[in-house]
Parts: sequence; C-alpha cells; structure tokens
Amino acid sequence: MREFDYIIIGGGCAGLSLAYELDLYKKLENKTLAIVEPRKSYERDKTWSFWKVIDHNFEDCVIKNWKDFSINIPKKTKFIKCDKTPYQSINSGLFYKKITNKLRLNKNIQFFKNVNEINMENGFIFNSVSTANHSKNQLWQHFMGYEIETSKNFFDQEIFNLMDFNCEQKDAVHFFYTLPFSKTKALVETTWLSNLNKNELLNYEKQLKDYIANNLNIKKYKITYSEKGAIPLFQQKNIKRVNEIYIGSAGGMTRLSTGYTFLNIQEQSKYIRENIENIENIEIFKIDKKYDFLDNVFLNVLSNHPDKMPNIFFKLFETSPKTIINFLSNKSSFIEDLSIILKMPKLLFLKNLFR
Repeated sequence: MREFDYIIIGGGCAGLSLAYELDLYKKLENKTLAIVEPRKSYERDKTWSFWKVIDHNFEDCVIKNWKDFSINIPKKTKFIKCDKTPYQSINSGLFYKKITNKLRLNKNIQFFKNVNEINMENGFIFNSVSTANHSKNQLWQHFMGYEIETSKNFFDQEIFNLMDFNCEQKDAVHFFYTLPFSKTKALVETTWLSNLNKNELLNYEKQLKDYIANNLNIKKYKITYSEKGAIPLFQQKNIKRVNEIYIGSAGGMTRLSTGYTFLNIQEQSKYIRENIENIENIEIFKIDKKYDFLDNVFLNVLSNHPDKMPNIFFKLFETSPKTIINFLSNKSSFIEDLSIILKMPKLLFLKNLFR
C-alpha cells in the first residue's frame, strides 16, 4: 500500500479547503498528500452562505453578495443592513471545480476512493468524517431547498430573507430562507431545528411548494436545482487516534446555534497551514469556548420552548447590525455579547442555564 506524509479523509468542504490551502502556500512541494473521497464525481450539492467577516480564498466562487436582509414573524418584519460585512453565497460546484483542477496539477497529491488503498499508520491524518455515535434526541438543523426560476422578473435581488417564521411550527422551530440571485432566480429553503424523530415526520417538498405558491405568491416556475441536508447542532465526540486531527464539522467548526461552518473551516485550514511543520505538537484549533457555553444555553431554551423561539430570534436582531453579525460569526467582543444577552428573556434563560 502507498504511504503519504499527510492523509485527508473526506474530500468535501473541509478536506478540499485544507488541501487547497496547503497547495496554495506551497506546503506540499516536498510532502505527499492523499485525499480519500468515495464520490464518483464532484457536482454542485450545497450552497454555503455567511457574512464576510474575514477574507477567504473563494471570492470567485461567490454567486451573490447582499448588503441588506430581513427577518420576519407573523405581522412583523425587520429590515437590516450589512453593507460593512456583506452576506455571501458560494456555489459548491464552482468551489469543487476550482480546487480539484488546481490539486490535480500537483504530482504530490493523489485522490483515492477508499482508506484501504493507502497505509494509514505512518502519515498524519486530517479527518473530516465523524466517528461519533449520534443520539436521536440531539438537535439537528434539517433543510431542503429549491433553486427556482421564473419567466418574469419577480425577486428583489438586493435583499435576502434570512428567516421567515410565518409558517407551521409543529412543536419545533421552523422557518423559510430565501436568497434571490437575480430578478428571476432564487434559492428557497425550508429549515427545521429539531431532533431526528421529529424530522422523520416532515414533508419537505410539500412545504416548499406550498410556501412558494402561498407565501411568495409564485404560481409558475421551474426548479433548476435542489439540495437537502442536516447539520449537527451538538459537539461530536469522535474516537481519537494518534497522529490525527478532526477538521470541519467533525472537528467542531460548526457554530452550534446557527449551523454556520464555511468561514470557520477556512480559519481552521489557515491555522493548520501556518503550523504544518509542527503539526503533531500544536494545540487544536477551536471556536472560542464562550460560544459553546452561550450556544448550549440557547439550544436548551430552543429544545424546551420551541414555541418561544420565533420571537427570541426576532429580538436578537434588535441589536446593531454589527453586533449581531459579529456574534453570529464568532467575532463579538464582551460588550457585544452582553448587549445580545440583555435582549433575551432573562428568567427563561436562567432556568435553562444548567440543564
């Protein structure tokens, strides 16, 4: 079996981001890298979105930037500016094409379909595939989206809708999310924050079609793309092996209260690249522990009081745009954290502090 200096298990967002970072900064000129990914081909399968609070390597994969967004609950809508930190969406198909085309030019990088094809004993492993046992009672962010195209101009492409809670909740937290890429094209997603048992009862296709017809009032359209997935909103306790670091969502790069992961992966990749020569001895890159604490309290409230969450989310955005965006993007100061906390129903959160 072949031996490599570095082995990346999982050639998705985290694995490819790390490989690209190492290749871009010429960390593989004298080192070999194996990427283990079972998929037969790379096709568009996801849309990654975030507020641009840091620079990243994939501006050329961004479908659209927005400087305004809205959030609404029944009978109330809030409009918010984000011109200092625009909201971006990345097309995973463009992302995959850019990275794989570049990596295949490097003779020191090879792709494999199975870990059995290489020697796993001597190389340093970056693992993006979780080995944790998941409980059915753990919270997930379940979503399904349709990219739709209309024959006439319909969408305001300058503003996106982050959360629309004007929909059925079913004893869970449910909202719709609309990203208009042009006047005739938008991604519409139904999103549930729930455990697996509840998720099994949901009919995503019917929800999307009803929302597009009744809430967006679009009767004629064609579906040009669809995506579906689930993001874990809990820390994954993986089986740790010698000479191995978990990356991406498996390595704690998902923000628990939001599901945002993409920019955290980019920061983790940069950190690993900067420390690759001493990789066996460095501290593992983590999201600041304060967010784990705050998010766990928030998710306790969400689990125990889902009916109150639309109003709680709405109140979050009563702080300044800079404050809430920094908080949701792991860049907030103590003062900004405090201003967020003070907006929350204090008694309710105190009761869920140590659950």
